[in-house]
Amino acid sequence: MKIASLTDRYIARLIFVPLMGTLLLAAMLLILDRMLRLFEFVAQEGGPVSVVWRMLANLIPEYLSLGIPIGLMLGILLAFRKLALSNELDIFRAVGLSYGRLLRVPYMYALALAVVNLGIVSYVQPWARYGYERLRYELRSGALGASIKVGEFTKLGKRMTLRIEKSAAGGRDLTGIFVRAEGSDGKSLAVTAEQGTFLATDDPNTIIFRLRNGTLVHNAPSFRAPRVLAFQRHDLPIDLPKMESFRQRGGRDRELTIPELARDAKAAGTPKRTSNELRAEFHYRLVEVAAMFVLPLLAVALAVPPKRSSSALGVFLSIVLIVTQHKINEYAQDLGDRGGVDPAVALWVPFLLFAALSWWLYRTLAHVPGGQPIGALERWASKAMAGVRRGIARLFRRGGGASA
Repeated sequence: MKIASLTDRYIARLIFVPLMGTLLLAAMLLILDRMLRLFEFVAQEGGPVSVVWRMLANLIPEYLSLGIPIGLMLGILLAFRKLALSNELDIFRAVGLSYGRLLRVPYMYALALAVVNLGIVSYVQPWARYGYERLRYELRSGALGASIKVGEFTKLGKRMTLRIEKSAAGGRDLTGIFVRAEGSDGKSLAVTAEQGTFLATDDPNTIIFRLRNGTLVHNAPSFRAPRVLAFQRHDLPIDLPKMESFRQRGGRDRELTIPELARDAKAAGTPKRTSNELRAEFHYRLVEVAAMFVLPLLAVALAVPPKRSSSALGVFLSIVLIVTQHKINEYAQDLGDRGGVDPAVALWVPFLLFAALSWWLYRTLAHVPGGQPIGALERWASKAMAGVRRGIARLFRRGGGASA
């Protein structure tokens, strides 16, 4: 009993380090990929750089839900691979610890991470996704304070145009200013000034543009000639455009929690297409969480290489299989959205096939005498590579004969 307890703690330590490393690495790679696109998007919209970090913070739950299964898979696989290569796994088996007993700690990790992932996809991710979409809307609408681009004509509302030559102090001090404003009654105002500063007022919908050392040209249909005025300081009030409030959460199925998906899918009066989309999203999230209970079996089956072999084929195959299973789930969700197949069938049938494959590989390793899934895969891979080499050699011989 003491040996088993010490073994559990030892395996737990072996799993923890690669699990956390893989999880953080996967999340960081996904964040860095999106960060570049967000910087470009925010720059094009002229918004503040700080909004990039707020948008990335709202994407972290989604990336964690993708990284947790990968981290669990590689954490268990690399831990058992280390045990197998160092022959410690043979010692554990010799003292009476079966593969089923050794899987106790991996399944503790799987259970804990599945609960965390279920909480993320059920509640945290929908709210974070809604926050991300709201920031995108505010950025596009200018509610986040879009910056004025130097050397370009910028629209302030529907009837005012502004152009500046230089900007300093974070956009507060402007030089080389041109402003043109048009009224609904046909009146127009054109102003040039050497310097200008934006000032806040008590009215949140109005700001003051204080201009210094410039010329103002005022024109109206009733004027015989435009009126010209030179000034040292002139305050120009600017009415900010009214921003429409962002839509309520739930405009898209990805923003609904799992209980809300189940409720709305069964609600009376819900269109068939909408019901299919809600059900597909509901089953997709559950399948992604349920797959985590299959990963320990697959990880152990792919972790143990044949004797006198240190092949990393199992690591490669584990990544291929988990990515393939995720992409199949996405395709099945899309199929369920369109109504071609019932969403439950489209998503759970591939999951059952994935579970059956994982169980067969594990059973071959743990319960079949001399069974070695990786050994068979290595033999097939070596035969395939030998066939490829022979084919390439024949092509070179034919090419050499033709040139001769």
